Amino acid sequence: MEFRTLVELPQKELTITHADQILLLGSCFAENIGNLLINNKFRCEVNPFGVLYNPLSIARGLRCLADKRTFSPTDLFASRGLWHSFMHHGSFSASTPEQTLQNINQRLQPAADQFASLNYLLITFGTAWVFEEKESGTVVANCHKLPDRAFNRRMLSVSEITDAYIPLIEELITSNPKLKLIFSVSPIRHVKDGMHGNQLSKAVLLLAIEELRCHFPENVYYFPSYELLLDELRDYRFYADDMLHPSDVAISYLWESFIKSYFPKETQKILKEWAEIVKALQHKPFHPDSAQYKHFLSQILLKIIQLKEKCPFLDVAKEIELCHIQ
Repeated sequence: MEFRTLVELPQKELTITHADQILLLGSCFAENIGNLLINNKFRCEVNPFGVLYNPLSIARGLRCLADKRTFSPTDLFASRGLWHSFMHHGSFSASTPEQTLQNINQRLQPAADQFASLNYLLITFGTAWVFEEKESGTVVANCHKLPDRAFNRRMLSVSEITDAYIPLIEELITSNPKLKLIFSVSPIRHVKDGMHGNQLSKAVLLLAIEELRCHFPENVYYFPSYELLLDELRDYRFYADDMLHPSDVAISYLWESFIKSYFPKETQKILKEWAEIVKALQHKPFHPDSAQYKHFLSQILLKIIQLKEKCPFLDVAKEIELCHIQ
C-alpha cells in the first residue's frame, strides 16, 4: 500500500557526468544543488551574482555572462556606509567602490570564461514578484534595504517572462548548440507575499517554464523540485525551523531525485566511491603518528588516484595534498 503521491521524475531525458560543465543560477534551491555538485567534484559554477530570485534578474545575469561584462563604478550606489550593486547579493558589498567591484568582477570572471562551453544551465525561479526601481524603471535583484518608496512592487506576467527568455535562449543555443537548460521552481515559500500571493507567483513561474519547454523541446527541460517537496513529501517535518525552507532531509531527498533523473549508472558509481573517500578522510585517529594510521592514509590516497584515473575530470588536488600532509 502506498501512503503518498509520488511525483513523476524525468526519465533519463538527459545524462549529466563529471565531464560536463555546469552553471547554476537562481534561488536557494540552485545553491543547495550547486553546493552538492561541487562537493561531489562536478565542474560547476554556482550563483556568481549571489542568490537571484526573479526571472528577469536571472535573465540579466545570463546576458552579463554571455557578454563577458565587467561592472564599473556607474553600476554601484552607496547606502548605509557600503557600496552595493542592484544585481548582486549583499555579500559582495564593501565599504569602498573599489573593493565592491573587485568582489564582483573576480567572482564573475570564472563563470564568464566557462559560459561559452557550458553543457548544462540550471535555472531556479524563486518568485514572480519583483521590485522595480522608480528612478530607472529597472527590476532589481536585491533592494539592499533601501526604503520601499524607492521601488514599485508588482508581479510579472507569464508573457513578460517568456518575452525575456525566448530571444535569450535562441541566442544561447545558436552560439552553443549543445547547451541544455534545466528549469525548476524553488519550493521555498515567500510568505511576505501572502500565501495566496505566493501560490499565484509560483503558478506564473510554472506556466512560463512550460511555455519555454514547449517552445524549445530539444533544449529546455523541467525538474520538479517544487512538486517533490509540496506534493510528495508534503509534511512540515521536511521543513526547516522557519517552516519555509526545506530541511536537510528534504534537500537530501531532492538531491537523490536529481541523481535518479540525470546521472547515468557510471556517474552514480563514482559518487558512491567518492562518498567512501570523503568519509575516510573525515576519520579522526587516536594516534595520528602511528604506522597504522599512515597505512590507512596510503590506502585512501591509492583510492583517490585510482578514481582520478577512472574519471580524469575530478579535481582532487586538495585531497591528495591533505593525505600527504597528514
